[in-house]
Amino acid sequence: MNKDRVSEYKSVRGLSRGLALLNALNRLDGGASPTRLAELTGLHRTTVRRLLETLQEDGYVRRSESDDSFRLALKVRELSEGFRDEQWISATAAPLLAELLQEVVWPTDISTLDVDAMVVRETTHRFSRLSFHRSMVGRRLPLLETATGQAYLAFCDDAEREQIIALLASREGPEYRLARDPVTLDNLLRKVRHRGYAENFMAWNQEEKIASIAVPLHSGGRLLGCLNLVYVAKAMSIEQAVVKYLPALQRFAGRIDQLLSEARKDD
Repeated sequence: MNKDRVSEYKSVRGLSRGLALLNALNRLDGGASPTRLAELTGLHRTTVRRLLETLQEDGYVRRSESDDSFRLALKVRELSEGFRDEQWISATAAPLLAELLQEVVWPTDISTLDVDAMVVRETTHRFSRLSFHRSMVGRRLPLLETATGQAYLAFCDDAEREQIIALLASREGPEYRLARDPVTLDNLLRKVRHRGYAENFMAWNQEEKIASIAVPLHSGGRLLGCLNLVYVAKAMSIEQAVVKYLPALQRFAGRIDQLLSEARKDD
């Protein structure tokens, strides 16, 4: 069969146009009006408005009520995060996790944001003799109840934080109550930023016997995800864990930033 033959299916113009809008918005960090997007894409303004409303309804863009401009929303990250996460984690972070395990012994996880939760992308649980979970990759960690989630919320930029919290506040259930208490949540996240790490001591009802500390992972000032260390709570207090293991986690974060910066220079 000739792989280069013309497809028997017609291209879907609406899909192509929607992707063109997403591409244009991706290049315009501050967002753009429908008129500006029409100029950039060559599409009619009515078509642009109709496509933007569809993308907004599906959660891929959001409209500013102040100036009627459109910006990318959190859900658009689903289109690319998996690929980018896999690339830097497998090539750079995974080998360093193996070294970190030799130093800290307790299991560690690297997690990245997936719209409304942190997802474990790489872990040493399956190698740590102190692990109580062997299968962690792909597990979703709640943002408000885990050290990993709180670390991400504390260190992401203000606009992203506002979007995430607004999404969580719209959810029902006690696990989202903190998102509807802005004063308490803001004080908590300020404390995390001041200390440089987040903590959880038997505060997540799905894992009531564990404790953890987590630090952010950056590259060139951009937040990539978080690294946590998980241990049995009865083994030590948070304060003891911080003294004993936080320096190792922070060195790991520093090496990630350094190695990825060097990789960008070589590209």
